[in-house]
Amino acid sequence: MNKKGLHLFVFALLLYPVYAQSQMVTGSDIDAPGIQMRNESYFGININTHGWGFSYRKGNHITGTLKKMMDFDFVNYRHPKEIKVRNVSGSYNSKSYYYGKLNNATLLRAGYGLQKVIYDAELPGSLEIRLNYYAGASIGLLKPVYLEVYKQSIAVPDRYELVTEKYDPNSHFTDNIFGRAPFIRGINEISLNPGVYGKFGVNFEYAADAEVVRAVEAGVILDYHPKPMPIMAFNTNNPLILSFYVTINWGKRWI
Repeated sequence: MNKKGLHLFVFALLLYPVYAQSQMVTGSDIDAPGIQMRNESYFGININTHGWGFSYRKGNHITGTLKKMMDFDFVNYRHPKEIKVRNVSGSYNSKSYYYGKLNNATLLRAGYGLQKVIYDAELPGSLEIRLNYYAGASIGLLKPVYLEVYKQSIAVPDRYELVTEKYDPNSHFTDNIFGRAPFIRGINEISLNPGVYGKFGVNFEYAADAEVVRAVEAGVILDYHPKPMPIMAFNTNNPLILSFYVTINWGKRWI
């Protein structure tokens, strides 16, 4: 896909929720007897092909079968080429680390979308199926990786000592890396990488109580960062990130 086609695809993905809302059938079905709880909010635990994280949604009915929703995700991101290694030639208590990893990445998404009921639960506790469409901002949070490495002592030339340094692919190699440094190192150097995302999912609601949200959702997310996030030193960092996800949701509804 060329650059122009990529931009058109992302633009169309972001506009889809607006188009879907404009195509909805209007009417008074929001006042139907089954639609008493018009507002809802819920949290979720997200597992996806690149990591895991948390989500939050809040929304309300537009019609009896359509809701407008706010969508938030906070998930870590692992590059497909990350491989955990250990310096077996060094000390017996060396620490594992990801060789070639420049930054730890987390994705913060905030967007807006629609949720459409395609199969309505007729009895309490029966299954209800919905389609979700979301789009919005995807912000990459990048924290540089720090490692503990062996360096020659200045005071004693024939002696090596452990020091903590930001990973540098030009000077840190498998034979002089002892292992990962504490995760907190580099937290004051977090940088932002702005982008956008689109999400499509199928939601399965199974709660028996009308005031309670209990649901499982599965779907696909496409993140696009014009400037690819620098995760790995020796691999291509793609501006497009395609993820498949499953989320377990818990929450509440109210009038």
